[in-house]
Amino acid sequence: MGIKLKFKSPLEKKVKAGFRGYPVATIAFYGADNKIATKVAVGIMMSESEKEPTTMKKWFSDKDIRRDVKILNEIKEFITVQGARSVAITNKILGCPHEEDIDYPLGESCPKCPFWAGRDRFTDELIH
Repeated sequence: MGIKLKFKSPLEKKVKAGFRGYPVATIAFYGADNKIATKVAVGIMMSESEKEPTTMKKWFSDKDIRRDVKILNEIKEFITVQGARSVAITNKILGCPHEEDIDYPLGESCPKCPFWAGRDRFTDELIH
């Protein structure tokens, strides 16, 4: 998959195995900026035709969650229990950890994470 985690992760072996079929676990990191991930969301996709994960679990931390071995081990256990054959992981922080229409109004920027306001979450570049 070509993803390199910043340290020896309990998930590294599963990620490096590449695509081995469904179910697939997807792992995405979120943070107030593009430096520290304080949330991770893991979704389980049962088949290629699914648009949304069948099962999802989230973890939160005050420190960089990508370096929290306890949480990474919990993620590994969750993936195993769910029977995931493949693991796909983002190699960067994908945006704000707060949820639109839950933590702040739909269509607005998160007031707690100004870094992401008007920014493309895949390139980190300002859109305007």
